Amino acid sequence: MEIDGIPLHPLVVHAAVILTPVAALLALAYLVPSWRDRLRWPMAVGAVVAVGSVVTAYLSGSDFRDSERFDTASGEFAEKLTTHEDLGTYLLWWTIAFAVIALVNALLHVSASTTAWLRWVLGALLAIDALAVLVIVVVTGHSGADAVWGM
Repeated sequence: MEIDGIPLHPLVVHAAVILTPVAALLALAYLVPSWRDRLRWPMAVGAVVAVGSVVTAYLSGSDFRDSERFDTASGEFAEKLTTHEDLGTYLLWWTIAFAVIALVNALLHVSASTTAWLRWVLGALLAIDALAVLVIVVVTGHSGADAVWGM
């Protein structure tokens, strides 16, 4: 996957690194009762955009890793690349879960059938997943930068 000869991954990874934390912060702000109504749909849209950017970064990263540029990767660089790839997989699944939980929260936002305990559980899951995504996106991005620039 390339754009005008430039690998797609280094280009799209910036979207994931910026949009995913923004979506996670929107989700955390959504949990503030006085902000819930205003942030319901921005949080949901942000979560969908974040998962789209992470999926694109993941797929382009896998394609980049399989390209001929890394046929000779060995030693410490190969280890760092494998670490980055593993963290990218964690980020992918945590971000997908985050988007699902955010969408469920948004869809059940005003539902009369949503009980207080279910709202509390969904809010707790959203907070935990948003915090996890914030940490994992930073660690994954750092490991990628370390693999490329830390040598």
